[in-house]
Amino acid sequence: MQRKTVRGVRGVLPGAAMLTVLTAGLTACTDGGSGIGTKSDSKAGTNSGAVAQPGKYRSLPMPCKAADAKKIKAMLPAAEGLAPEALEALYAGVADASYDADRRVACRWTAQTPTETRLLSVDFERVVSYDRATTSDDDKARQVYGRRLTAVNLTAPGPSASPSTSTGTSPGATPSGSGAPAPGGSASTGASTGTSPDPAASASGTPATPPELGSRLLDGLGNEAFVEDKLAAAGASATQARTVRIVFRTSNVIVTVEYNVQPALPGTVPPSGETQDRARQLAQALVDRFDD
Repeated sequence: MQRKTVRGVRGVLPGAAMLTVLTAGLTACTDGGSGIGTKSDSKAGTNSGAVAQPGKYRSLPMPCKAADAKKIKAMLPAAEGLAPEALEALYAGVADASYDADRRVACRWTAQTPTETRLLSVDFERVVSYDRATTSDDDKARQVYGRRLTAVNLTAPGPSASPSTSTGTSPGATPSGSGAPAPGGSASTGASTGTSPDPAASASGTPATPPELGSRLLDGLGNEAFVEDKLAAAGASATQARTVRIVFRTSNVIVTVEYNVQPALPGTVPPSGETQDRARQLAQALVDRFDD
């Protein structure tokens, strides 16, 4: 009987030992899994803190419909007697081909009359950073905007710099201002391009030529903005076309409004103030569109 008891005990001990080993192994596996999960959570938490947030805008509006219809009509007077279908097509605009409507879209309008041709375009670009570990969408958009500013020889004001230190690309470009003045106004603060008011002409009663406003920074338009004003050189038979381009950034979207006025008769000069003012009004309406 005693011998049988010893065998029984021997039979039980290996089972207990096996149970202990299995329990220890299960505990080790459980601890190992918990350790990996903790490491993963910690890493994910670290990345989420380091990765820059995406830009405010994830998509772009339809360019031909985003522009204010009343302002478009004011900028593009139609020829008299234009058929209703042609008039509707004129103000509907033509959208540029786009391979990614959430990244870049544009629309163009053309209006012709016996005295002039006017061209208008609106371009939206949504900037995306491909390395948000170091650069956010907004930061990338600032870089893109900065390159465009530099391309027209304008300089963004520094922390202590005065906006009046900016220079324009057009001859006699004015310092940065707070906006486009009223057409024909006297808000120009820089030298003219040769079309400045003539004191003698004014004294004799001859209407003075409106001042040239030139290229400059703009305040109160999106996060940052500038206007580029170019007047074609005069010639014996060539007309002087004026092109005004307003570029502004709102968060991670850069908007460009380009307005071109081409007179049909030589000697006719599109006024700087009126052309800039109309382009700015449209740009401001687009800013409001993004803020809605």
